[in-house]
Amino acid sequence: MTDDRVRCPWALSAQLNLDYHDTEWGRPVHGRDALFERICLEAFQSGLSWLTILRKRPAFRAAFAGFDVETVARFGESDEQRLLADAGIVRNRAKVRAAVNNARAVLDLDTDLATLLWSFAPASHRRPGEPADVPATTPESVAMAKELRRRGFAFVGPTTAYALMQATGIVNDHLVDCWVDTGVAASAGAGP
Repeated sequence: MTDDRVRCPWALSAQLNLDYHDTEWGRPVHGRDALFERICLEAFQSGLSWLTILRKRPAFRAAFAGFDVETVARFGESDEQRLLADAGIVRNRAKVRAAVNNARAVLDLDTDLATLLWSFAPASHRRPGEPADVPATTPESVAMAKELRRRGFAFVGPTTAYALMQATGIVNDHLVDCWVDTGVAASAGAGP
């Protein structure tokens, strides 16, 4: 770390975490493919450290065609075998299948992915004062997970949904004394 800025403690363990924290985490994301990437990466992270996913992110992007929804939705058995042989990513069959399944689910939506996800933004959300104040799930993340599963998504439980909400700025969980201001209002309301 090269400055005196106060940051969320999790960001201090490695330069990749710090860079992600300072430039990306908690900032609003609305693009379909960008949101799809976050859904996939949060699912792949399940049971692993986020640093592992950040280290593998370039390989994930290469392996999953830049997370282009149409391309991933067309992946078949040979693509699954290719992905499971790719040491650059997390080689978990259920997570690989979920990514392909979720691309297809995005294409089947009767609404825009951003509109759907952002509809679960809480009416109000206070930035946490300390790490212990950050929940693993919220009523909104439980509702989001339920709705995503209803619409055919896989590997999107309430904890993964909440991590997605944090990563994409649907909620701002930068600690109150953290220097990062994501621009997400304390009262986010609904809608992109």
